[in-house]
Amino acid sequence: MTPPARGRWTGLVGLGLRAALSRRIALLSDRAYWATNSGRLQARQLQRLIALSKHTSFGREHGFHRLAHLRGDDLLRAYRAQTPIREYLRYAPYITRMRDHAEPDVCWPGVVLDWAQTSGTTAGDKFMPVSRDLLRHNFRASMDIFAHAHRMGVDLRRLFAGRILFLGGSTDLAVNRHGLRTGDLSGLVTPMIKWPLSEVYLPGKRIALMSDWKQKIDAMAAACLDQDVRAVSGMASWGLVLFTRALEMARERGRDVRTLRELWPNMDLFIHGGVNYTPFRPRVQEVWSGGADDVPHRLEVYPASEAFVAMQDEPGDAGLRLCADHGVFFEFVPVEEIHRPDPVALTCDRVEPGVRYVVVLSTPGGLFRYILGDVVEFDTIPPAGPARLRIVGRHKHFINAFGENLIVEHIEKAVARAADQAALTVGEFTAAPVYPDPVRGVRAGLELAVEIASGAPSDALRRFRDAFDGALKDQNVDYTTKRRDDLGMAPPTVTPIPPGAFHAWMESRGKLGGQHKCPRCANHRDIIDAVLQTASART
Repeated sequence: MTPPARGRWTGLVGLGLRAALSRRIALLSDRAYWATNSGRLQARQLQRLIALSKHTSFGREHGFHRLAHLRGDDLLRAYRAQTPIREYLRYAPYITRMRDHAEPDVCWPGVVLDWAQTSGTTAGDKFMPVSRDLLRHNFRASMDIFAHAHRMGVDLRRLFAGRILFLGGSTDLAVNRHGLRTGDLSGLVTPMIKWPLSEVYLPGKRIALMSDWKQKIDAMAAACLDQDVRAVSGMASWGLVLFTRALEMARERGRDVRTLRELWPNMDLFIHGGVNYTPFRPRVQEVWSGGADDVPHRLEVYPASEAFVAMQDEPGDAGLRLCADHGVFFEFVPVEEIHRPDPVALTCDRVEPGVRYVVVLSTPGGLFRYILGDVVEFDTIPPAGPARLRIVGRHKHFINAFGENLIVEHIEKAVARAADQAALTVGEFTAAPVYPDPVRGVRAGLELAVEIASGAPSDALRRFRDAFDGALKDQNVDYTTKRRDDLGMAPPTVTPIPPGAFHAWMESRGKLGGQHKCPRCANHRDIIDAVLQTASART
């Protein structure tokens, strides 16, 4: 079929999508349904996963055939008794059989042809199975993004009358001797974009294939300058880099544009995830409107290479609704339990608000009771409403060198408040302990390396430090105790570094790109020392 001329039909794509999603939009809007049925829906996902995988090697080893007739709590108890919680390294033997030898029916029926490569903090590069069933799971989640966008007031017909820019990783895939494909998850998903959606997709195949991120940003910016961009999807940190570069290029070409709103006047939606948006909000607003307004609609998503977890369903609310009926079974383990041999694990209808949990997944890619590693807290739980959570950190990303018990969320909130109170615009940042050294007169404490434009006055930096310290105290009683009268820990050290230092450090590690994030904190100094060394070399 020959596609019709662009412009005559593009608005019809959104209209058709709106019609196709009408029943789903109505269901997602029915809070009572999700409040009542989330637990039952999750039980169905587990039943299906066990039924599909009971004849695999993993299923036989863990007695899944004996679970197929069970339901409800009986199924859950038996599944947990026979299937221990695992981290990636304990899956390595199965992964090797599935990916390196193309062995069928190992953890999931058939041969898994596609593999998402992602960076691990302790296990190096990790390879996640992306089965056809997992691709269907991701597709259903992507449709929910647009359903929720409609619920938030986005006109889908108007949105699809322009272009949608996906700020993903390289779509170039490595193919092994068995024909199995490996690459960024975006590289595995992008080829699924067919006409007519391909007509609204940016940046196009040639640029999407690029792996050099600096060249890719420039190519994206150049390709989008004269396009009617109406939505952007990607990390807030990398979106900001692209927005800034696009404006620079437009001015270099003689266009009188000061803000992104002037460059892309029809832009209505920013889909973002991967990093906390709050620290980036002032800079995005500055680029978008000169600081007065934010992008008209924003929708936060919680995707992972292993599975799609949750997405924002209410405007202006940080809670993300769990994807309870897309084929993935979720469990939540209290942080203090995660390293125990038989930890307590709870379903989404049995968690408690305000408690920190580690996310554990069972997926239609062949991962069973897999530790995702993210730490979340629930704002809403059934039967009060849909299960809605917030990401507050990683269970291996924390600072507790002196009993201060700081997590990623504490650092991110403190940086955002400090920047606001000190009237400073900040970029990327990371925190680490300062170990005492009596010989040099160094006391125990905390250091924050943060990107701040040169020329920031010393009094503003002092206000930032004090506000950062105060915000940590307000959030964490252990930190407050250690800081009382400066006895246990000295005041924090704030080390300003030039913008771009973090990305230069990531580039030096081969981790530059839309799929990679800057660690916000660590219980060691390896990261911060390497970043500071990179920053010093750039000055």
